[in-house]
Amino acid sequence: MEYIKGFTFGWGNKKGDFLSCQAKESLRQLKERTNSNYVIFALGALQDTPHTTEIDYTGDHMVSDEELIHMIEYARELDLKVILKPTVNVRNGTWRAHINFFDHDVPCEPKWKDWFLSYTKYQCHYAEIAQKSNCEMMIVGCEMVQSERRENEWRQLIREVKKIYHGLISYNTDKYQENYVKWWDAVDVISSSGYYPIDCWNEQLERIEKVVKKYNKPFFFAEAGCPSRTGSGHIPNNWEHVGETNLQEQAEYYKVMFEKTRDKEWLKGFGLWDWSTYLYPENKAIYDNGYDVFGKPAEKIIYGFYSNIV
Repeated sequence: MEYIKGFTFGWGNKKGDFLSCQAKESLRQLKERTNSNYVIFALGALQDTPHTTEIDYTGDHMVSDEELIHMIEYARELDLKVILKPTVNVRNGTWRAHINFFDHDVPCEPKWKDWFLSYTKYQCHYAEIAQKSNCEMMIVGCEMVQSERRENEWRQLIREVKKIYHGLISYNTDKYQENYVKWWDAVDVISSSGYYPIDCWNEQLERIEKVVKKYNKPFFFAEAGCPSRTGSGHIPNNWEHVGETNLQEQAEYYKVMFEKTRDKEWLKGFGLWDWSTYLYPENKAIYDNGYDVFGKPAEKIIYGFYSNIV
C-alpha cells in the first residue's frame, strides 16, 4: 500500500456546506499548503443517546449525497485520492466510544442486533457512494470502543459492505486499543487514532508494531494531531483541555511525531486531524487554539514531512 499523506476534511459539515465556494477553496489550499495526496471525508451521522438503536444519516446535519459526490469529484481534479469515513456521533454529546448495550438480550431493552442493523444500513449506503466514486478506501467505523467486543457483528457488517464496495476496507480504533480488536483479519488495513503523548511515542509504536506483524496488514493513523494549546502535547486527544494558545507546542508535537514514525516501514501514513471547510483569516491563526494548522508553524512542518515522503 502506498504511503497516505492525508488530512481529514470538513468534519461536522451540514447540508449545503460542501456547495460553498469556501469549501472548494479550502480543499485547494489543503492540497497546496500541506502537499497531501489523500483527503478523508468524515461524515457524522447521529443517534439520540448511547443506547439508541436508530441512526439518522438523512437529516440536515449531514452533507447531501449529491454535494459529497461533487466534492469527491473536485478532489480528483486536485489530484487527491479519497477515503470515505462514515462515522456516528451521539446527539446528547456523549462520545461514540460509549455507545453500548447489554451483551445478553433483555426484553424491552435496546439491543445490539437492532443497532447493528441500523449501522449496517448506514455503512452500506455510503459504500454505494464509495464504489460509484471509486474511492480508494472506506473506513467503516471510528473509535467505537464498547462495540469492538461484538466480533461477529463487525465481521458480518464488513462482509455486507464488501458486497457493495470493492476497494480497501479499514476500521479506525481508538488510541491504546489496537491490540484489543480481535477481528483485524476481516479488514484490509488496520488504522487507529494516534493521539499519543509527545513523550511516549516509542513505547506505543513498539506495541502497535506487534499487532501489525501479527495480522500482516498495512497500518496507518487514520487520525493524529494536537491542538495549539499549552499542555496539549501531553494530552493531544483532549479537545476540552484548557490552556493558553501555543502554536509552538503544536509544531513541536508534529515534529516529534514525524521523527518517531519516519523510519517505521510498517507505518503507511496519516489522516491528520483536521482541516476546516471554513478557514479563519490567516492573520488570525495566532489566536486559534484548535487542531487546525492553517497558517501556523505546524503547517510548514507537515508540508516538509509530506514532501520528503516518496
